[in-house]
Amino acid sequence: MRTLHIQVDQPGQRIDQFLATAIPHLSRSQIQKLIRQGQVMVVPAGNGEPYPLDRPNTKTQSGDTLIVHLPPEPPAQPEPEEIPLDVVYEDEAVIVVNKPAGLVVHPGHGHRSGTLVNALLARYPDLAGLDQSGAGDRPGIVHRLDKDTSGLIVVARTAAALRHLQQQFKARTVEKTYLTLVFGRPDSPQGVIDVPLGRDLRHRQKFAARPDGKPARTRYKIRQSFAKFSLLEIGLETGRTHQIRVHLAWLGCPVVGDTVYGRKKNRLSLNRQFLHAWRLTFEHPLSNQLLTLEAPLTSELQNILVNLD
Repeated sequence: MRTLHIQVDQPGQRIDQFLATAIPHLSRSQIQKLIRQGQVMVVPAGNGEPYPLDRPNTKTQSGDTLIVHLPPEPPAQPEPEEIPLDVVYEDEAVIVVNKPAGLVVHPGHGHRSGTLVNALLARYPDLAGLDQSGAGDRPGIVHRLDKDTSGLIVVARTAAALRHLQQQFKARTVEKTYLTLVFGRPDSPQGVIDVPLGRDLRHRQKFAARPDGKPARTRYKIRQSFAKFSLLEIGLETGRTHQIRVHLAWLGCPVVGDTVYGRKKNRLSLNRQFLHAWRLTFEHPLSNQLLTLEAPLTSELQNILVNLD
């Protein structure tokens, strides 16, 4: 059984409504069922004695903590699906794919099929079972890209390659370079954003700059300037969720097309965020030689830049 601890930051709201927002993959009716089953506990502010919640319409109290016991999910076993893949490199140890925007990397809530993993299993059946997480839904996967981010992602083909790549990502020796179009222009032509990141206290599915967050460092360099926009080259020194998008929004230069951390309008006719994993450098698991690969901007993104000139 999985357990979530959720701090109440919106007092006076129905608890079932509050939890439906805080746990977006559960519906309100599912939350109500958990409450009636005694799976939601309330810890009053000031470390009071926990007690089970018995009514979904109970109002939230500021400073309380809600403990939600979720039933274990059945392990997802993704099925092979014939989905086109742009493979830029492959050998007996690794595969490097140029992922299109709109493609989710692996199955999860709301995306049980139609993912990069489903496509990989159809083309490389030997990947099945190559998942050290125990969930079985991420064979060969060692890192991720957001759904609406395009670009390079490396996949391991053997257990030894998987361990080798995981060690590199943990040691932060993998070089990931992105290209992104942002609103405005940074004050300096290049710099480092060194701002800790953590869960947004008001919107738990988002991330925000927080003094008590995890360390996060993003390098940027202006590659091209336009009247109202800038094309930036981005290097990651850490790999926090949504790091580039949150850091650039904090800098005052949100990513074009990012409706979560950026602007809701003036998206330059984009149905995605202008963020592309352009270059990837890592040590090959077999040769121990550095391998650098690049994927040019998609034609859609290139056309956006042309029309800005």
